[in-house]
Amino acid sequence: MRASERGGIPARGAWCKLARKRTEEALQTAPRSLTLATEVTYLKGVGPARAGVLAERGILTLEDLLRYLPFRYEDRIHFTPIREIRGGSVITVRAEVVHGSLGGFRRGRGAVYYLTVRDASGVLYCRFFHGNYLEGRFKPGQEIVLHGKADYDTYRPGKLEMINPEVELLAGSAEDSTEVGRIVPIYEAMGGISSRMLRRVIHAALTQLTASIPDELPEVLRGRYGFPPRRAAIEEAHFPPPGANLEALNAFRTPAQKRLIFEELFYYQLGLAARRREAKQERGHAYSVREPRIREAVKRILPFKPTAAQKQVLAEIAADLERPVPMNRLLLGDVGSGKTLVAFETAVIVMENGSQAALMAPTEILAVQHHLTARRLLGPAGYRTDLLISGMKPAEKREVLEGMRSGATQFVVGTHALIEEAAQFKDLGLVIVDEQHRFGVLQRKRLMEKGAQPDVLVMTATPIPRTLCLTLYGDLDQSVIDELPPGRRPVETRVTSEENLPRVWEFARGEVKKGRQVYVVYPVIDESKAELKAAVAEYERLSKKVFSELRVGLLHGRMKSDEKEAVIESFRKGETSVLVSTTVIEVGVDVPNAAMMVIEHADRFGLAQLHQLRGRVGRGGERSFCVLVTPKKQNDEANERLTTMVRTNNGFEIAEEDMRLRGPGELFGTRQHGEMGLRVANPLRDFDLLEAARREALLMIEGGPSAELERLMNYLGPGWKRRYQLAAVG
Repeated sequence: MRASERGGIPARGAWCKLARKRTEEALQTAPRSLTLATEVTYLKGVGPARAGVLAERGILTLEDLLRYLPFRYEDRIHFTPIREIRGGSVITVRAEVVHGSLGGFRRGRGAVYYLTVRDASGVLYCRFFHGNYLEGRFKPGQEIVLHGKADYDTYRPGKLEMINPEVELLAGSAEDSTEVGRIVPIYEAMGGISSRMLRRVIHAALTQLTASIPDELPEVLRGRYGFPPRRAAIEEAHFPPPGANLEALNAFRTPAQKRLIFEELFYYQLGLAARRREAKQERGHAYSVREPRIREAVKRILPFKPTAAQKQVLAEIAADLERPVPMNRLLLGDVGSGKTLVAFETAVIVMENGSQAALMAPTEILAVQHHLTARRLLGPAGYRTDLLISGMKPAEKREVLEGMRSGATQFVVGTHALIEEAAQFKDLGLVIVDEQHRFGVLQRKRLMEKGAQPDVLVMTATPIPRTLCLTLYGDLDQSVIDELPPGRRPVETRVTSEENLPRVWEFARGEVKKGRQVYVVYPVIDESKAELKAAVAEYERLSKKVFSELRVGLLHGRMKSDEKEAVIESFRKGETSVLVSTTVIEVGVDVPNAAMMVIEHADRFGLAQLHQLRGRVGRGGERSFCVLVTPKKQNDEANERLTTMVRTNNGFEIAEEDMRLRGPGELFGTRQHGEMGLRVANPLRDFDLLEAARREALLMIEGGPSAELERLMNYLGPGWKRRYQLAAVG
């Protein structure tokens, strides 16, 4: 097919020629010495295809690439001879391939690849599960490096083997090799770019990098913390000298690594501190808080006596509302701690001062739940509360929009419908954002812009580690509700295997006989290739075969709004005994009578999600249970997650563990909703450096205008607000 017939897109052969031509042109025009601003396309070993892979990771310049540090280092100066390997030890071996082949009767994804290697001292055996991709990769006589844990074969005592070791082919014996004879950096591969390729590209780039590069970190800080110059820190972090401490390197605690980590965190915190300073200079509402009528109005909506933590948080919020600057506060609290009640108390203060309040939730289920609670608490006190969601009938929606415009609606709960053009307010004084990590920055900002510098209260039931709080929300004042309302009992959590499901269903039937209700959660809606049980199919089975005498409901995300609402209302009223659902119930479903939850394929869920799901039970005063059903065997990480769930109900402890297992980049969807901009630092691992960087940034901002501060803000550039927008509520 000709290019013209393919919409102007060259055929594959023509495309390859075009790519080669562009690469040759780039190399011809490439500078002999590189700067940090040099585009990666000009680096030796990087062509258009690899540049595209790097760009997907936000790596556009040499500086971006040099911030992509190794995740591990190997000592390839002193390899472990095979004869000296001891069972249970993690080792690095340099060896020669003897033989490699797929074994057993299984082929495809389930195949096992067997590899035999040797050095001058002995022979070592390796097994690679799901190793079909290795077929034909190894040839007898090839030199390779293996890294991993060596142990004795369970079925053949005395025979040492490595299971799924990391393997790298050695190119040859060049004296300047980056692969042996030194402490070797190991990079996380990306796309088709291997660790070995990254190592070569970075090594070549460093040899061409101009000798003098800018070092913007203030000299006083470099001296105070004993940091090396930036150029030296970059070189040593990528290619440590032979005498470097391997343990310190792999803990990211060498002076070079600490310098780069601190630098990144310092600039980040400086941006947050500057944003916080700007926010404090804006003019906002100054509400009356202490008048007796307002105090009485707040007390009227309380369904029970607030906890000491709730009182303390409300006092902090009230102090914000009195000041003539917009409130920007993050309200943290574990599942069921009573954050919503505090938010409604805040709304009462604002409404009593003549302004309107809006609560934005990420899902219609959660919005409906908040609206029902608002009607129950605020309605009897005389406040008009409305719901605005996309699934409403046009006539109902018009009525709500008119109430918002006229001011008749004092409190409105909604989803993204609140930020549509048609949604206007007479006087929006308070914006409450629930489960804020599920919203984009621009969505929150658009709601805030519907008022004149409204106060903002951000809530989350997803516990956030303090380490991540300082990083993501360093420009917000923070309040924590750290105790549960009276009468709440910790949920008893147990792990069991699929073969014990008949006993689990019998236990669930017993709970229903006591008058309780049960959730059963599945990871997917329909059957999939992943061999996971699906909610729709299991609903059919459970309703007809397991709980045929009970009323069983089904809830999932593809159902229409009115269908979902009807199912939840039936469960809330107790008409449905067992609710089969996907994770759509993760937030927003509050049924105090639900006392048991069964989560199938629990090993497939993250810690934070398991904790959120478990939070749907135990909301009454009754003893409640969460049963995590898994296959007999799981990987180590899944076992750690399940063990954590059994050990503790503390959401903040769970969040710290979740961050340790998953890393800060994936936690709370930060990669989906805007990068933190951190490539070198890990807030959990580097908490000491984070606190130091935050302290130094605050001192510099609070010290007022200075030539040094102006220089640093110029270095961050005019885009610094964009870079740190994830941390801001607006």
